[in-house]
Amino acid sequence: MGYSFLTFETADAVGILTLNRPEKRNALSRALRAEIVTCLDEAAANQAVRVVILTGAGPAFCAGFDRSEFTGAGMEVVFLEAHAYHRRVHRFEKPLIAAVNGPALGGGCDLAAMCDFRLAATTASFGQPQVRFGAPALYDLMRAVIGTGAAREMCLTGRSYDASEALMIGLVNRVVEPPALLEAARSIAREIASLPEGLAAAIKNGFVASQPSLFEDS
Repeated sequence: MGYSFLTFETADAVGILTLNRPEKRNALSRALRAEIVTCLDEAAANQAVRVVILTGAGPAFCAGFDRSEFTGAGMEVVFLEAHAYHRRVHRFEKPLIAAVNGPALGGGCDLAAMCDFRLAATTASFGQPQVRFGAPALYDLMRAVIGTGAAREMCLTGRSYDASEALMIGLVNRVVEPPALLEAARSIAREIASLPEGLAAAIKNGFVASQPSLFEDS
């Protein structure tokens, strides 16, 4: 399927999903969120794909939700769509690796956190700045990734964390120079893809089952 706001390519049992709105810092518009859901559905059904890497085009990973859409009527539909999107990413049936190439803020930080683990370029940063203008952070998600104390600080302050601090608090697994980021992610993805057929997906399903309260049906 062709996409307007992302690209998806496959090689050696690994899919690479690239958010492709660089002029908007890959902000998560309703259309982009819908394409992510569709792409993950197709990747889940594609037996040739065992692992998916998620990254961003341009200098940003993802600047969060597209705030230009948070106006006017129809916000209830927007929130319902957002819940379905979060649930789909978090419960994706195959291992999902975030290759965070630049700022991952607000909903972009959440998107990275919903992946099974994260590699970050030295240019990456993370945070929940939306709390500064009255939008709450997804505390339960962040707590599941970085623990209670660090999650409370992130969700209450809205401050930015650079790649080295993100590594220190356990938000990312590894920090590499920008040119090495995608190859580092591919190397790990290929290692996972080489496991016996079905094993990685079974392990992933165990991860999801261990967090039953995250993104329950509303």
